[in-house]
Amino acid sequence: MNSLNFRKEKDSLGDMQVPASALYGVQTQRAVENFPISGLKPWRAFIWSIAAVKRAAAIVNLELGLFNDREVDGKHFTAKQLAESIALAAEEVMDGNWDNQFVVDPFQAGAGTSHNMNANEVIANRATQILGGELGKYYVHPNDHVNMAQSTNDVIPTSIRLGALWRLAELLTSLKNLRSALETKAHEFDEIVKSGRTHLQDAVPVRLGQEFSAYAKAVERDVERVRRSAEGLGRLGIGGTAVGSGLNAHPEYHARMVKKLSELTKLHLTESDNLFESMQSMADAADFSASLRTLALTLIRIANDFRLLSSGPSTGFDEIRLPAVQPGSSIMPGKVNPVMAEMLDQAMFHVIGCDTTVAMAAQAGQLELNVMMPILAHNLFEMMQVVIGSVNAFTERTVKGVTANREKAEGWLAKNAIIVTALNPVIGYSQGAALVKEAIANNASIRELAIEKAKAGTLKHRDEDRAVSVAEIESALGDLRKLTEGGIAGGGGGGG
Repeated sequence: MNSLNFRKEKDSLGDMQVPASALYGVQTQRAVENFPISGLKPWRAFIWSIAAVKRAAAIVNLELGLFNDREVDGKHFTAKQLAESIALAAEEVMDGNWDNQFVVDPFQAGAGTSHNMNANEVIANRATQILGGELGKYYVHPNDHVNMAQSTNDVIPTSIRLGALWRLAELLTSLKNLRSALETKAHEFDEIVKSGRTHLQDAVPVRLGQEFSAYAKAVERDVERVRRSAEGLGRLGIGGTAVGSGLNAHPEYHARMVKKLSELTKLHLTESDNLFESMQSMADAADFSASLRTLALTLIRIANDFRLLSSGPSTGFDEIRLPAVQPGSSIMPGKVNPVMAEMLDQAMFHVIGCDTTVAMAAQAGQLELNVMMPILAHNLFEMMQVVIGSVNAFTERTVKGVTANREKAEGWLAKNAIIVTALNPVIGYSQGAALVKEAIANNASIRELAIEKAKAGTLKHRDEDRAVSVAEIESALGDLRKLTEGGIAGGGGGGG
């Protein structure tokens, strides 16, 4: 080991070598060596949010008179200089200047002490540099100053809430853009009458635009679910310190922190009405995660419908055409696959897996603390990233470019015997079932077969002792679009 590339730092366990240029310190280095698990690093949201807490705490603690002047290496620093250097260093972290200094694996010691100390050390060292000192000299102390009036146990749950809210607008925008694109296609496709399908079998007609309007509305409802569940995340427990009692924090600290964080982040934040509950419970995070799981189920269903409706083209439904974004096969020339819909499926499977981890972590707390917060945080931020990225890609590269194959859609409808349902008010269910059986057996259209029988006088009215007229058949089946608009085909009365 080249000593020129390392510096020596000491903590309560003893001395340790730390990379000479690292802003982090000895406790972070121990965590790096203890947890070489996944090679993953914390999400940007988690770095930003914990830095926001440190910045706010420095300002609030200075206002409360909790910083003291300090002498280090013969140099004098005022309380104001110490606090302001912390606030400036934390702001730099929030701005993304030092993301590469956050190096602890998400699979780490419980509660998130390693992530908290990573932030404390980075900010303390950077603040020391701002004051003219060298890395590892700690003119600003990671625990005594950067972590003043804080505990991992209130900092991490607060950071989880802030990080999720930080990306909420971006998440909702991606979903609103998808809804808007689907709604645009609903209007574009509204003139196309096609065969409905239930149980993957022929059903009464729908308009292609109606199918797409349902997709748009489903996404809109998920937007509301996500927004509603996010409201609980704004309730902060910062100031509870170790167990919720607020030990080592000024009595005004909690309220002032919530106000200061609101100012710094521009987020809508509120005080917790029970700091002990805020320390123990991860239910708000689990609720928000569950709304993303529900969204994932919606998006899987929509993606699978896109795959079905575009299947073929020669041997499938081929009712819509998806943009060709890449060749579909390494062996079959000319093959094009619904790759963006397949991507969305896989992304949402991953989101559901992340939600399962969040749920398991949320229920794993004991007494005054949930020690599984690091992996809960990582999965919550990951599912937000995956939703944002996959939805944006699907919207831009598939939904906005999808086109309808009107000829194929209307061609399938012409062969659909189930449009006989529109004749139920006229000929009744039993005669209709017999017509379907005969039409399928003879590869005939229901309309042609019903008219033929009406002309022969062999098709009887369901409630009257008379033959059904050709005019009644034409009224019920002449304009298939009318069958997509509800009501009773042919304008007749009676039950259906």
